[in-house]
Amino acid sequence: MKKSLLILALLSLPAAAVMAQDSCAEAMPVTEGLYTVPEVNGSEVPLPVCASGGGGSTAGMWYLYTTPEDKTVTITTDLPGTGGVDTRMHVHTGLCGELECVAGDDDGGSGLTSLLTFDAEADVVYYISFDNRWTSAGFDFQIIENDPGQTPMGFTFVPMGTIGSSVGAVDMNGDFLDDVVSTSSSQIRISYQQPDGTFETVDHETGPVQFTASWSLTAGDIDGNGYTDLMYGNGQGVAFLFANEDGTGYTPTEFPQYVFSQRGNMVDINNDGHLDAFMCHDVAPNVFYINDGEGNLTFNQGGMGDTPNGGNYGSIFVDYDNDCLPDLFIAKCKGAGSAASVNQMHRNNGDGTFTEVAEEIGLADGIQTWSSAWADFNNDGYLDVFVGASSFTAGGHKLMMNNGDGTFTDVTEGSGFDTFNSTSIEWMTHDFNNDGYADIMGAGNWVWLNNGDFTFTQAPVNVSNGAVGDMNNDGFLDIVRSNGIYYNDGNSNNWIKIITVGTVSNSGGIGARVEVKSALGTQIRDVRAGDGFKFASSLTTHFGIGQDTEIEKITICWPSGITTEVDFPDINTTITMIEEDISTEVEEMVEQDAFRIFPNPTNNFLNIVSPNPDENLFLRVFDLSGKVVLHKGMTGQMLDVSPLISGMYILQIERNNEVINHRFVKY
Repeated sequence: MKKSLLILALLSLPAAAVMAQDSCAEAMPVTEGLYTVPEVNGSEVPLPVCASGGGGSTAGMWYLYTTPEDKTVTITTDLPGTGGVDTRMHVHTGLCGELECVAGDDDGGSGLTSLLTFDAEADVVYYISFDNRWTSAGFDFQIIENDPGQTPMGFTFVPMGTIGSSVGAVDMNGDFLDDVVSTSSSQIRISYQQPDGTFETVDHETGPVQFTASWSLTAGDIDGNGYTDLMYGNGQGVAFLFANEDGTGYTPTEFPQYVFSQRGNMVDINNDGHLDAFMCHDVAPNVFYINDGEGNLTFNQGGMGDTPNGGNYGSIFVDYDNDCLPDLFIAKCKGAGSAASVNQMHRNNGDGTFTEVAEEIGLADGIQTWSSAWADFNNDGYLDVFVGASSFTAGGHKLMMNNGDGTFTDVTEGSGFDTFNSTSIEWMTHDFNNDGYADIMGAGNWVWLNNGDFTFTQAPVNVSNGAVGDMNNDGFLDIVRSNGIYYNDGNSNNWIKIITVGTVSNSGGIGARVEVKSALGTQIRDVRAGDGFKFASSLTTHFGIGQDTEIEKITICWPSGITTEVDFPDINTTITMIEEDISTEVEEMVEQDAFRIFPNPTNNFLNIVSPNPDENLFLRVFDLSGKVVLHKGMTGQMLDVSPLISGMYILQIERNNEVINHRFVKY
């Protein structure tokens, strides 16, 4: 009777849950998919040892893998169900008792988990085994197949010293290279990226700051002096750290009002050309700060999410209706059945007011969520949204397709997220593999690779969410966390990065819509200061274009309504696009061995870095009519442009009968 019950119990289990066999000879056959190892207690120890860590194992679990076609295979224990178990795995070929190592890994995943990739040949028998070198506890593992030569997503970790828990990957000094920024209650640490990919770290003393960035860090140039300012949010209030005129120091301004801060953003709320700030309030209506044009901010509350008991967690400004005005979506988390738990969409009316329309357009969901990921997932010219659940109490993840008429349709079923049972407070979207389709990162160590048809493929990676930027200027997006940089391993896909410089709109062009057209189709991005939940990601707009070798056109619709276009720009480079009524010229990023000028735009001083810092230079500044408005010889690195009126200028650098021109904007 007991035996019959045991057989019935085993038959009732899913195939993937059946225990692997104890030895090489009895290895359990597996294919691509997810499997569970209840415990590492098999009688045969995997030998030879293919992973680091030496001997010392007393047990193992064995699996047998074959493929009818050549594949690049990834095996990972870096999964939500693993719970940080210290795993070690091996891959062998040959005959049992005479095995040879193919691959092995100990701590290739995050924490103590394992991750490896190897090329599997058709019809060859591979033995996958796990030992108890560190623990016998159970865990999940997954086998993922890719076509040969198709490298899966991967990141290489390089440690870097930061301070505090909130980090940013933002250009802080206006040289168009993303820097690593971290903060404490008395310091801002900036590791400035150099043209050769190295970093120079400077600690800026700020004096005591009561409201730290423990909940949110946001970056943008509020006062228009060419250097990036910061907004901090914690459980008590909001502080702003303003960069001085040459970016060598920061002055704090703290507002006295109580704000239980969540996600913060910077955007031009009232469409007057000046960068304002917004902060979600967890227990009251949201707050925002209006810029008078001189960098002075005025506190406001109400009109942009007025639920009395708050529940406001993940704010993000997106142009969902394609009118070139950034609208406000708020991911809510207050518990099922509460009015404060229903997500909101505030449509921008263009006059500093917003109208709540979430219910009429199909986005008034009551799921618990801390953030949302907005992108045009099918490249049809309209922003879609993935609303990631932070709890399944009131429903699960939702993938919503923009219908193009201002409404949304639920397309979660069949996307891959309908069967995904892990949650996260951080969800964001970027094209991490440069294939021209925006991917989603969230719920631990996963990038969900976009297939372009509202389906996504899980790709395990060795890093969870952080600040996103290009930290070595190679065109592939990296992740910055408080322990260092996770560099994107990249691939052969092409790309372009775009710096937006506003003249009528705010200086960083935040809120602008950028469109790139290539043979792959048309892609769109919004320039955002504040996405995900906590971190400050790059303000540079990034596009992958797959194997396309040219871009037909870039179009920018600025918050002012001005449209700027450029035809057939160079690819695999960074370009600067300046807000102009007529001109469609474009300035390419200065190469590593040529002159660099920054910040651009600037208010007082322009730094000019020469390949030969000791050479004598002669400088002329022209206005757009061709008139010389400033000229001088120079041997240092700083040019005072404060006497100039606001506008666009041409800097002409002369050395040894060579003339080099650069555009810059003076505020």
